[in-house]
Amino acid sequence: MEAKLREAFKPERLEVVNESHLHAGHQAHFDGTGETHFRVRLVSDRFAGMNRVARHRAVNEVLAEELAASVHALAIEPAAPGEETRW
Repeated sequence: MEAKLREAFKPERLEVVNESHLHAGHQAHFDGTGETHFRVRLVSDRFAGMNRVARHRAVNEVLAEELAASVHALAIEPAAPGEETRW
């Protein structure tokens, strides 16, 4: 995922955090292992002038293959350079 995001967005900052362990027990068969729940924190010039929905759609488009396969949940925190982030 990180390589795809770097290629597509040429980010100023990028973090891909595996949060799968935080979701253990949410479903009877899920023990929190593996790579199913992620948080993407991304600062890119590409987001300048885009609203939040458009930014999320752009990230989802780049990661469509992963979302169709093994990734169950993706939290996206996109920002343009100079915008305030919580991280």
